[in-house]
Amino acid sequence: MAFSKVSCSVLLLCFFIGTCSVYQCFADANLTAKLLVDVSHAQSIPPTLFGIFFEEINHAGAGGLWAELVSNRGFEAGGQNTPSNIDPWSTIGGESSLIVSTDRSSCFDRNKVALRMDVLCDSQGSNICPAGGVGVYNPGFWGMDIIEGKSYKVVFYIRSLDSVDLSVSLTSSNGLQMLATAKVVASASDVSNWTRVETLLEAKATNHNARLQLTTSRKGVIWFDQVSAMPLDTNKGHGFRNEHFQMLADIKPRFVRFPGGCFVEGEWLRNAFRWKETIGPWEERPGHFGDVWMYWTDDGLGYFEFLQLAEDLGSLPIWVFNNGISHNDQVDTSVVSPFVQEALDGIEFARGDPSSKWGSVRAAMGHPEPFDLRYVAIGNEDCGKKNYRGNYLKFYDAITRVYPDIKIISNCDGSSRPLDHPAHFYDFHIYTSANDLFSMNHKFDHTSRNGPKAFVSEYAVTGKDAGTGSLLAALAEAGFLLGLEKNSDVVSMASYAPLFVHANDRRWNPDAIVFNSSHLYGTPSYWVQQFFRESSGATLLNATIQTDSPASIVASAIAWEDSKNEKSYLRIKVVNFGSNSVQLKVSVDGLEPNSIKGSGSTKTQLTSTNLMDENSFQEPNKVVPKQSPLDNAGENMDVVLTPHSFTSFDLLRESGSIKMKTDSLSRSSI
Repeated sequence: MAFSKVSCSVLLLCFFIGTCSVYQCFADANLTAKLLVDVSHAQSIPPTLFGIFFEEINHAGAGGLWAELVSNRGFEAGGQNTPSNIDPWSTIGGESSLIVSTDRSSCFDRNKVALRMDVLCDSQGSNICPAGGVGVYNPGFWGMDIIEGKSYKVVFYIRSLDSVDLSVSLTSSNGLQMLATAKVVASASDVSNWTRVETLLEAKATNHNARLQLTTSRKGVIWFDQVSAMPLDTNKGHGFRNEHFQMLADIKPRFVRFPGGCFVEGEWLRNAFRWKETIGPWEERPGHFGDVWMYWTDDGLGYFEFLQLAEDLGSLPIWVFNNGISHNDQVDTSVVSPFVQEALDGIEFARGDPSSKWGSVRAAMGHPEPFDLRYVAIGNEDCGKKNYRGNYLKFYDAITRVYPDIKIISNCDGSSRPLDHPAHFYDFHIYTSANDLFSMNHKFDHTSRNGPKAFVSEYAVTGKDAGTGSLLAALAEAGFLLGLEKNSDVVSMASYAPLFVHANDRRWNPDAIVFNSSHLYGTPSYWVQQFFRESSGATLLNATIQTDSPASIVASAIAWEDSKNEKSYLRIKVVNFGSNSVQLKVSVDGLEPNSIKGSGSTKTQLTSTNLMDENSFQEPNKVVPKQSPLDNAGENMDVVLTPHSFTSFDLLRESGSIKMKTDSLSRSSI
């Protein structure tokens, strides 16, 4: 993820020019076009073509995909010095009844800060505690989503010099509505040393803006640390929120690139994501401040969990690791060897035998079988940095020597000129206006077919064209993706960015999936990706557009198999980026006679009444694909392309009816 600022005047100028282009260039009425699909000239699409890129940005993980409800669960976000800020924790009760502070008394060596609670009031005597007691509460990430009938596991560590009588509760945001509660009673001898407490809370009511609170009416001193609340019903029990996970599964990603993005680099190396700090028991992970996107993460979603996520999705993991370079400081190539060893250790953690040093750590975490790690990226957007090439070669040589099958991704763009260093793939990132991205459907037409393949790991329309997720942005991205699909002999992988955004922490616009504590929806850009979920591993057919306005229409055609229903389809996808309807005549050549069945074919279209229409929590389905039967399906058919639309025609065909020969495909759209 690039981290840059553009002036408002530049964005407005780009938007004005882009909007004029969209509305004025294609003003001819009664447009007609022909699409010729030749199934006898075809090639296989890489099985990895379309996937997802996950970065810890916009609270995508902490407060998003990762189901932990407590924010700053270890009280470490304020820093290692004490006293420190415990935000978003707050107190229940006034200063006459309660004093809250932090000290470095925790039993966990890598996160020593603990919360100390001096309770001054009591259940009797001259200073009686208020009704409900005093204590602390945590609102989570802008509210906890608590659902009636569901159970939540609360775990925390406690120490006290006296006996304790504690209430652990889930309540409304003001504490007045009790959703679930449990009592923790222990003698002084039971809690004189740090003790793990676990309790299960079953919600008696629903509240989307709830909080967790720890309260008491007994005088004394109590220390707390590592306070966690997790719903029991996470996906496969692996800690991923079901709704978020399902949104990812629905686009059938063939790979997951993680954990960033700039999150990997950090503004400074001291704040970069370091995988060894994110594995092992969650209580022992120190967490870190992501200084690019400016928030704390407890790293509950760590390296192991990312590998698990990819496996649960049936996707291949693509690990991006730090190469000794941040935004502001760099390690010299002469002393980068410790970083190289850290990368080798990380590969061993993922792939090593359970008897190996790091493979045994993975096995102890409950995954004795190796993860299927085949791809690694050396750094993120670091190509222009002084030490990148030297550092890169150190990593490349070491990894290929120990793991010769690992495919390595360079940060440098090889689409226009050859790389000056060895690589299996080169990374290509593009964030631009709608008009620019749509026109880039030809970007890889003339790229050399020799050497490393392209990995378009970050793409999106940004700026005024995008809003917070517009139809205009989605249509431009669809046109760009059709170009990637038609050039899939040289483009092996592609993923949109960013993936998630918490509505209360928009660090970047737009994003594919928007969520808050309780709801989520896909932007039009998310829905575009659903049109390509069968493309990876399918057969690309030669599709040529003939039209008087070639700049406004892009098309592709694939043959794919629905293995679940044992049906075969020919899918034609067309973007009409213009402001007028287009009469499109489709001709499919090379099929056996009557191969297209008379029924069972469908048309799916993404469009809306306004180019800048967006989805929202109030209207989550305002701009979503709509499917209808295609009654006139056949080798020759006439269809109408709605203005500003992305349309997919799935033609049900007889299995085995395509007689094709592999050949180079035409990349001209004229």
